[in-house]
Amino acid sequence: MLAVESLTKSFDGFRAVNRVSFELRKGEILGLIGPNGSGKSTIFNLIAGALRPTSGSIRLDGSEIGGMSADQVCHLGLARTFQIPRPFRKLSLLGNVALAAFFGQRQRVTRGEAERQAARALELAGLPSDPRATTGGLGAAGLKKLELARALATQPRILLADESLGGLDHTEMDQAAAVLERIRAELGITIIWVEHIMGVLMRVVDRVIVLDHGENIFEGAPTEVAQDPRVIEVYLGKGHK
Repeated sequence: MLAVESLTKSFDGFRAVNRVSFELRKGEILGLIGPNGSGKSTIFNLIAGALRPTSGSIRLDGSEIGGMSADQVCHLGLARTFQIPRPFRKLSLLGNVALAAFFGQRQRVTRGEAERQAARALELAGLPSDPRATTGGLGAAGLKKLELARALATQPRILLADESLGGLDHTEMDQAAAVLERIRAELGITIIWVEHIMGVLMRVVDRVIVLDHGENIFEGAPTEVAQDPRVIEVYLGKGHK
């Protein structure tokens, strides 16, 4: 579905992403991991249209999307969540998600249809769809769920999930991972998941890509990643045995 080729992004001479290439296959959950500063979020920003590539290609179903604006990319069926949720505090949960449904899809939808789609997205994410429910009582887990519901309301074919487990306890992490699996199973959405909490991610993803200093240093099955010498060096330090 998605093909990234020689993707590069530089900021004032600093190369944050250096000729990264990978493909996303329809129906899979692809894990994207690496230390802080390895380029994971920059790649998400490039794919989702928040940044323009310095060079390289991003193709969705064979068509180039690198350099398109974020709203154009979203209307093509590619949605993302953010590490730091920023809900509209004056709107209800339903209002937050209905707004995403109304503006995030390519086709025009009525307010009633947007609210129906928002209610479904909230249910999938594990939040109430009662119009009276507000963001006021949401903790870290609830805000992550709301972020996910807003992305789902745009009716994506591909979801970029950016650190969905940050700030959650072990039970909440397991629940969040189960939600991503349910989204794939019930909606057929293909997922790229950036995450620091590798123990949970490895139980869910079909394939893993490891980044370091903006470069792809490993791609393969979750069962293989912990045996790779370069990955061990990146996470545990040189000389570890």
